[in-house]
Amino acid sequence: MSSPNRRPVQPLHGSSLVIGTLALSLAVFMNVLDSSIANVSIPAISGDLGVSPQQGTWVITSFAVANAISVPLTGWLTMRIGQVRLFIGSILLFVISSWLCGMAPNIETLIAARVLQGAVAGPMIPLSQALLLSSYPPAKSGMALAFWGMTTLVAPIMGPLLGGWISDNYTWPWIFYINIPIGIFAAWATWSIYHKRESAVVRLPIDKVGLGLLVIWVGSLQIMLDKGKELDWFNSGEILILGAVALVGFIYFIIWELGDAHPVVDLSLFKGRNFSGGVVAISVGYGLFFGSLVVLPLWLQTQLSYTATEAGKVMAPVGILAIILSPVVGKLLPKVDARWLATTAFIIFAIVFFMRSRFTVEVDATALMIPTVIQGAAMAMFFIPLTSIILSGQPPEKIPAAAGLSNFARIMCGGIGTSVVSTLWENRTTLHHAQLAEHTGVSNPAFGESVQTLMARGMPEPGAWAVIERTLGIQASTSAATDIFWISSVLFLSLIALVWMTKPIRSAAPVDAGGAH
Repeated sequence: MSSPNRRPVQPLHGSSLVIGTLALSLAVFMNVLDSSIANVSIPAISGDLGVSPQQGTWVITSFAVANAISVPLTGWLTMRIGQVRLFIGSILLFVISSWLCGMAPNIETLIAARVLQGAVAGPMIPLSQALLLSSYPPAKSGMALAFWGMTTLVAPIMGPLLGGWISDNYTWPWIFYINIPIGIFAAWATWSIYHKRESAVVRLPIDKVGLGLLVIWVGSLQIMLDKGKELDWFNSGEILILGAVALVGFIYFIIWELGDAHPVVDLSLFKGRNFSGGVVAISVGYGLFFGSLVVLPLWLQTQLSYTATEAGKVMAPVGILAIILSPVVGKLLPKVDARWLATTAFIIFAIVFFMRSRFTVEVDATALMIPTVIQGAAMAMFFIPLTSIILSGQPPEKIPAAAGLSNFARIMCGGIGTSVVSTLWENRTTLHHAQLAEHTGVSNPAFGESVQTLMARGMPEPGAWAVIERTLGIQASTSAATDIFWISSVLFLSLIALVWMTKPIRSAAPVDAGGAH
């Protein structure tokens, strides 16, 4: 053990605070951007490397699996290495792995590089929270979280737009090469500001069994979620095996971690009502939000004939109010109960998804964008207050572990939400199509009239039937999407109860936890 009695660091001031905030934000931006930038580039990557698009999706999955496993290790790694050294090491390894991704000559090398990239990226987000909170005085803790929240809001929006633009105008390796200058600057700036603010190092033994169980159950779950839709879920023996391994591994993981003297994941954090209530609320809410990010653009492109660029433009305005209101929320947080802000976020989310549940096949771009713009306000009041609640009352040495575990739960729920929503959309589409098809056929006068009208325009009868089938498909898919939006609206309202299970300490808690005083 070294420096166990070192004095808590003091807040930063002036240019040091500005540069420190910028460096931490850029590192997070690079990290979050990379989790979404490859999505729209999969066709280009798979075509260039001579593999199918299905194989190409492993470029995304490999990053997600490695990232999900490494995030909860943040607390233990921080104790062993120190906050600043671990954060800068993560940035530099991320830069190296990004270069390896761009240089990959085949899909196997690219996947291996993405695994490394995801693994080293894990500690960056929770450590950026901890370092940022330690940089601001207690009264400004909300503002610190606001700056951090703006970064995490903008990056997922920029990812698909930037990835598509780079793939169309340059070559896909540049989606990884752009990380190199950003990462080098972030690492240099972070070291110059924070190298004298290193946390105490404690040489704890590694929980090898817990780490092995974590890899087994998280890896099995992520692969199951990724392959489930393709393999028809639990009608597939492979999915059944993966599900069983994930469940048994998870149960053994919980039992082992609760009994181990030095657990790799500190599950005792869930004993605190602020942590447990806040983590469940932010994770489920993020799962619902992330699921909509999948369904909405897919529905626009596959059913309403929007291009990828047009769909991106419809989704992009979500960042407008999010960016404008994040600093406002940061200033309000010390003065207003964080639970009221989180409640307002969930109410706005519910209204947004209810508005989307009223969409029809004739919906225009303006009607699509209005709830998207409003959603930005909800996002500004979602991440910042809930992160404040989660970290409220945590002692300094627990901040990295708490931030790491909460981010792990949120990332996992994002993946689960995507799979559940995609499957539900497909199943509801099939159901609605079957119900609509009951009203077709020669015995239905309206159907016969529609066929005759199309034939009168010079279309052959098989063509007329095909047009009607396509119309039914679009209507069924739209009804399925609006079903999901309505269900999401109700679930967002139900999450308010979780928020009021918590009892956060006003403003001082997160920063005290960061070690400012």
